[in-house]
Amino acid sequence: NYVPATAVNQLEMWQAETFDSPQIDKELGWAESSGMNMMRVFLPYILWDKDPASFRQRIDTFLTIASKHHIRTMFVLFDSCFDPRPKLGPQHPPIPGVHNSAWVQSPGAAALGDASQYPHLKAYVQGVVGAFANDPRVLAWDIWNEPNNIFEPYARFEAKDKVKLELALLPQAFAWARSANPTQPLTSGLWEGGDWSSAEQLTPLERIQMEESDVLSFHNYGWPEDWEQHVVWLERYHRPIICTEFMARGIGSTFDTILPLAKKHHVGANAAALVYGKVQSYLPWESWDHPYILDQPPIWFHDMFYPDGRPYRAAEIKLIQELTGRGRSSASDMQ
Repeated sequence: NYVPATAVNQLEMWQAETFDSPQIDKELGWAESSGMNMMRVFLPYILWDKDPASFRQRIDTFLTIASKHHIRTMFVLFDSCFDPRPKLGPQHPPIPGVHNSAWVQSPGAAALGDASQYPHLKAYVQGVVGAFANDPRVLAWDIWNEPNNIFEPYARFEAKDKVKLELALLPQAFAWARSANPTQPLTSGLWEGGDWSSAEQLTPLERIQMEESDVLSFHNYGWPEDWEQHVVWLERYHRPIICTEFMARGIGSTFDTILPLAKKHHVGANAAALVYGKVQSYLPWESWDHPYILDQPPIWFHDMFYPDGRPYRAAEIKLIQELTGRGRSSASDMQ
């Protein structure tokens, strides 16, 4: 999952004033050297709604950079995580000591709670998918990230009946994307970590995600036993599987434990974050309750590289290279 170190959220990544092609090129070079071949990247709806032509051009620029590094992209169209009040313009700086302190939802509470905005949402999905529907640089479209996620610090700002609204809108979003006739598969990741052992055990949301997704995707930050159990459940559906979020060192989800299982089961895997930067994803989720102001966590939560390109753990990079058969022969070659 990729955001450059210079961006505090996806709006700062994509807005014209702060879109940083040289930084992206440099960081995706580190990813390529590590053996990675795919990045999952979030798109902000409100930026497309404001100026689709220039946003489309920057998306093409990103894809050109990624392709140069032999990396394909999975774009996320909607996202229900963190602040439901996205605003164009300068983004607020990171809150000291807090994980992902400026991330914003897409489309956000205002658009989600106003049915008159839905034609704009439809135009966004059809516009961005249609623009790249036959582009081999795009691996897949992730229609909605963690629908129905309500993060307590922002709960009072959420749209009324958010869960009900998203449950109704998710199938429509899939239909909008399919109407653009993309050659790439569609997905929306199961994320609540429930019991997926049978169709009867699925929640209404999970059932929609399972039925609508061409490629099954899921999030799991648990121990390897839990991760593998969920994969086994998904294998019943005989579709390709991608774990679009994993790797949180402090709670047992690591490259060392998960990647060998992913290779065993032929499952794609996206680590949660790449580079130490303004998102501050090296800090744990608990930093929202206990900010790391006077000290630092004993271990990085996410993130793989320091801002100068040094690996946080060279052994992790070596493992990725060995399992993928890609990248350079040793982490030290990356400098």
